[in-house]
Amino acid sequence: MAERSTAAVDVADNSGEQPLTAQADQSTADGVAQNRERDTDNDEAQENTGADGSAMTSPPELHSGHKLARRYRLEECVTRLDGFSSWRAVDEKLRRAVGVHILPADHSRARSVLAAARSSALLGDPRFVQVLDAVEENDVVYVVHEWLPDATELTALLAAGPLEVYDAYQMVSQISAAMAAAHREGLAHLRLNPNAVLRTSTGQWRIRGLAVNAALRGVSSETPQRTDTESIGALLYAALTQRWPYESDAYGMSGLPKDIGLIPPDQVRAGVHRGLSELAMRALANDGATASRHESACTTPEELVKAIGEMPRIRPPEPAFTTPPEYQRTTYQQGTYGRPTPHPGVTQALPTPPPPLQSRTGKALKWAVSALLIAALGLGSWQLADALMDQGGKADDTNKTQTTDGDDKSPKKPVSGKPIAITAARDFDPFGSDGSEKPADVGKVYDSTPGTYWQTDYYLSTDFGRLKSGVGVILDLGRSQQVGKVTVSFVGNTSVELRAAPSDAGVQPTSFDDYAKVAEGTGSSVTLKPGEAVKSRYLLVWLTELPQTSDGNFRGRVVDVKVTS
Repeated sequence: MAERSTAAVDVADNSGEQPLTAQADQSTADGVAQNRERDTDNDEAQENTGADGSAMTSPPELHSGHKLARRYRLEECVTRLDGFSSWRAVDEKLRRAVGVHILPADHSRARSVLAAARSSALLGDPRFVQVLDAVEENDVVYVVHEWLPDATELTALLAAGPLEVYDAYQMVSQISAAMAAAHREGLAHLRLNPNAVLRTSTGQWRIRGLAVNAALRGVSSETPQRTDTESIGALLYAALTQRWPYESDAYGMSGLPKDIGLIPPDQVRAGVHRGLSELAMRALANDGATASRHESACTTPEELVKAIGEMPRIRPPEPAFTTPPEYQRTTYQQGTYGRPTPHPGVTQALPTPPPPLQSRTGKALKWAVSALLIAALGLGSWQLADALMDQGGKADDTNKTQTTDGDDKSPKKPVSGKPIAITAARDFDPFGSDGSEKPADVGKVYDSTPGTYWQTDYYLSTDFGRLKSGVGVILDLGRSQQVGKVTVSFVGNTSVELRAAPSDAGVQPTSFDDYAKVAEGTGSSVTLKPGEAVKSRYLLVWLTELPQTSDGNFRGRVVDVKVTS
């Protein structure tokens, strides 16, 4: 009988993890679609036995095209090490990419891997790559997790050089807050390294392998909070200096020179932010080393979050605007059209034009124009006087006297719509398997911040892979109000419907049938104007067709929504 624990989440990320030991050699483990993870012989030699010292069972014989549970089709093996293997696969039921860790059911760590995967799935924090399934069947144990094709590992980012100050600040802030939340739930990572940290295309940082990576390799710690905190310090140190803060080279970076100890990042590389340099030293707390001002060491992610909060906030850099090139006039505008091109080095003398209208012809022309102006003024005056006299005669005619009704008023110009504030928003996926679609980012549809957006999952066709009729966002206007129009901005041409709940709806409806369609449109900026008057508190922006992204998949992105009366 198969054991199963499922935590349904949106779309998937890639696999591939690496040992965190300071002495471990760097494996090229990218795990993001185009970069495969490779475990070196050194890694295998160091971790060939688990924490219990028992020998590892050889991994089951698997190949590309093999299916697990008649659902997960294996595509590419990205790791094969220590009795388990990691694969990029396709969930044929939901038509999306996933990552899968596989090991024999009689593996000495199979029980602990299942327990770690189920605990991680229950956390449900979107800052972590989510565990989607944890199964034992047919003598194998496998863990299915998200695959994020739009994310880049910190390893790959650091290969191009150190991070900018603001990026490093965002990375350590988000990673520290995420790990503090995990430790409050009793979960530790223990293998938090540059391969386990990803930055998405929207600039968010996510962590993969929570609890599972350590369980796969049999890693444990008596002080898990301090272990993860030191790992965060190592990540920040590497982000600031592009150097690994130990003597051994790792993750494509050079280690520190031997026999000099741990020196602050601002002494390794010029221009490093002083506050972040001291924060990295406080988090590392290596052999008693602390920051240059000797603050107390941070031994838990919670203390690290507090220390970050006490720092002066680092603001994003101002956008750089390039100066447009100087306007170049055409030869006609420069007055050289039709003239022979002067020889190089020869200055061409231009004849001085005579004063305007000083010739005999010019004087005659001036008198003619003056006469015409005088005649025109006289004619205009006579016509104006005649019109006034005629109007006065009509006013005296008692047979044509007009009366005005006090109730008759001249038509007023229509008042332009006033903005209606959106007080809340939530994702709406009534036809999906989990009823949720990127809930963490839904607030970006009305934050009025340029460059941010709420996005759907990836699908294989414009009609949601024929899995559902659409997804959307429910807008809460705070109270029932008259809605004149709704303007929606997208990334790419998207088909959308505007639906409204009944005006007397006291609570937010949860059924799709409770929202009536009042308008529809297609484009990257769509104005949805109901044909008849609509009064409602809850509006549904319902996406029906998605644009294609650069990677060939289909995904909707809502940049901004404005509601006016």
